[in-house]
This record gives sequence, structure tokens and C-alpha cells, in this order.
Amino acid sequence: MSEIIIIAHNIRSTYNIGSIFRTADGLGINKIYLTGYTPYPLILNDERLPHLSAKITRAITKTALGAEKSVKFEHHSNITELIKQLKRNNYKILALEQDKNSLNIISYHPPQKIALIIGREVEGIEPELLKLADDIIAIPMLGQKESFNVSQATAIALYHLKYYPS
Repeated sequence: MSEIIIIAHNIRSTYNIGSIFRTADGLGINKIYLTGYTPYPLILNDERLPHLSAKITRAITKTALGAEKSVKFEHHSNITELIKQLKRNNYKILALEQDKNSLNIISYHPPQKIALIIGREVEGIEPELLKLADDIIAIPMLGQKESFNVSQATAIALYHLKYYPS
């Protein structure tokens, strides 16, 4: 079974982040890195204004239902440096994105150590970040819509990568 961490980059919705925490807890994900403008729960020596960090934490907690306390997380300001660090630690960087270079997750053979990048709700992962990924994976869509909500897609991808390696 793969060791998986999540890199949640530039996700706006506190509710999506809360849902991702809850999914991570349920699937035994090792850690979540929250990068860019992604909201994050209260941390030690938090530099945000207290009323803002409290409001954000309450909103995340609403959907996380306490998973923000059971899943390790870290706010990281520089995603490029984070990716370089993870690569030095032998993580394979996967980007979950609909892209012309995407591999179908159904036939993808996951490595032992995965850092899964998930990105913006509407625009997806920035092209410059896709270039830093070792592989881009996508969930096949069977209906009329082009993609799932970021928290739903994360849950589907994590479950598949963890329990159904091809």
C-alpha cells in the first residue's frame, strides 16, 4: 500500500478543505500540505489576525468534524521548494488534473511514496506546477460534466491510489 500525502494548492473553499481533511482521516493519509492561498486551521505562532484565523478554523471544522485535529498538516508558503524537498525524500509528485497529458487513474500503477497535488476549484492546477509533476493523472468522466468538485475528486483519487493499484 502506498504512503500518500496531499498538497492542496490555491483552493479557496474552507468547506472543500474541511472535506479533504475528513477524507484524509478516513483513508489514513499521512499529511496535508496547504500551500498558496489555501485556508488552513489555526497553527502555533499563527501570523494571521486572530479573528480571521478563528473564522477560517471554524469554517474548516464545520466539514472536517475534528479531522483537522487528527490529520497532520502544515502550511507551506513556497510550493516549488516543497516539491523539491519531497522529491529529495523520494516522493513521486502526482498532479490530479484533466490535461492532454493526463494518464487514466484506472490503469495507473502508483509508486510507494506519493505526493498528490490538488488545485484550484475552477481553473485547476497551474501549468507551471504541472511541469513539476512526475505524472498527471485524471479520473475518467462518463457524464456531461468535465470534472468533479475538488474534494470529491480528491476522495476518489486517494481511494483508488491507496486500495486499487493497477
